Amino acid sequence: MAEAQNLLLYNTLTRRKEEFVPLDAQSVRMYVCGPTVYDYAHIGNARPVVVFDVLFRLLRRLYGEKHVTYVRNITDVDDKINARAAEEGVSIRELTERTARQFHEDIKALGVLPPTIEPRATEHIEEMKALIEALIANGHAYVAEGHVLFDVPSMPDYGKLSNRSLDEMAAGARVEVAPYKKDPMDFVLWKPSKKGEPSWASPAGISEPGRPGWHIECSAMAGKHLGDVFDIHGGGIDLVFPHHENEIAQSRCAHDTKVMARYWLHNGFLQVEGEKMSKSLGNFITIHDLLKDWSGDVVRFNMLRTHYRQPIDWTKKGLEESKATLERWGEISDRVGGALSKNAAPDVGVIDALKDDLNTPLAITRLHEMAKECRSNGDSAADTWLASAAFMGFDVARWRSPVQTADLVEVTDPDLALRVKSLVAQRADARKAKNFKEADRIREELATSGVVLKDAKDPQTGEIVTTWELAR
Repeated sequence: MAEAQNLLLYNTLTRRKEEFVPLDAQSVRMYVCGPTVYDYAHIGNARPVVVFDVLFRLLRRLYGEKHVTYVRNITDVDDKINARAAEEGVSIRELTERTARQFHEDIKALGVLPPTIEPRATEHIEEMKALIEALIANGHAYVAEGHVLFDVPSMPDYGKLSNRSLDEMAAGARVEVAPYKKDPMDFVLWKPSKKGEPSWASPAGISEPGRPGWHIECSAMAGKHLGDVFDIHGGGIDLVFPHHENEIAQSRCAHDTKVMARYWLHNGFLQVEGEKMSKSLGNFITIHDLLKDWSGDVVRFNMLRTHYRQPIDWTKKGLEESKATLERWGEISDRVGGALSKNAAPDVGVIDALKDDLNTPLAITRLHEMAKECRSNGDSAADTWLASAAFMGFDVARWRSPVQTADLVEVTDPDLALRVKSLVAQRADARKAKNFKEADRIREELATSGVVLKDAKDPQTGEIVTTWELAR
């Protein structure tokens, strides 16, 4: 292990910040709900992906890469998928494969590491059916008109995660009213498939083929890859009820455990320019479209400027501020000749900030402080600064400008700058003497070193003035 842990995380289940103590420090396990692959992921979808990528990086730092398992699923069977495939006139498989590929390309641009395991719902149907059979056997589920439903009143402490009573949840929830339900809050574990929809042989002796409900998918995938009880379950705050509440109910009642995951983490809502994001308001932003105008680093930085549990207002002004910060950091990196060293370790202050419930704003503040130190002290502080930024998922190799001005080269490589100025002066003399062959030879010689010359007429004197820059 790299260093003392003392990792504090806010647990939605207990509503307090707690020290994280894994069940097994040699096998730290985390599950995060992934995308439903029917369309481009929007910026709200990006928030949990980026937030839990930071946590994944931190856990690997604290416990070792080989000792952390991160599962982020893909939902590839869903009503929205069926509807979109029918709308486009393509197969469900074609739609889900294409959309999953788009998702991976987009989040890679945001500096997101691949999870350890990325299970697909359609590859875990047998595990879902086994869970359903166990719930029926335990008296927590029942069959009705080709459906299997979870019997919510059979679980006395249902609602503990969202901290609401059954009456409160029923009043605030959009529950499906169906005559075959014993209780309005009962939710579907398995349902009949309509014509043209994906279908599998049904559990519980149901003769007609069907397909799983949404909630059972995550319970089955988490259970298979992480065990009946694991360390961390994450997702957006919008998933607390009903999705995560129902996951807990299914998993605990099927496995007869006191908890499903010991720590539940949820990121806050995201709005756009002060309003809820929606297609009807015309402010629906996909990651794909955002990356046409902004770099992945800018998007990631803008996301991490706000603490993950707080609501975030996504604005153009915020993106511009984030871009300006990264450009200033790029200039500093240029001046100190910054290049990421394989042996450099991230700053203790950055790590400590992240260990306090992923306090990314404080970690960014520390990066600002380190950037100032680099400006003052040069190379001596650059390694740790760049290693810290890379640890937070930024692509520091792209910070450095592909072009250095003459003034910058004088700072970063004074010997080269002196040589270039001498050759530029010799070329000017050659041009005055109308020795254009020599002038061209000097230009070519400089070009081999990456030096680009620019000749322009001085509007005051009419003389040709030559400026230069170094292209890498």
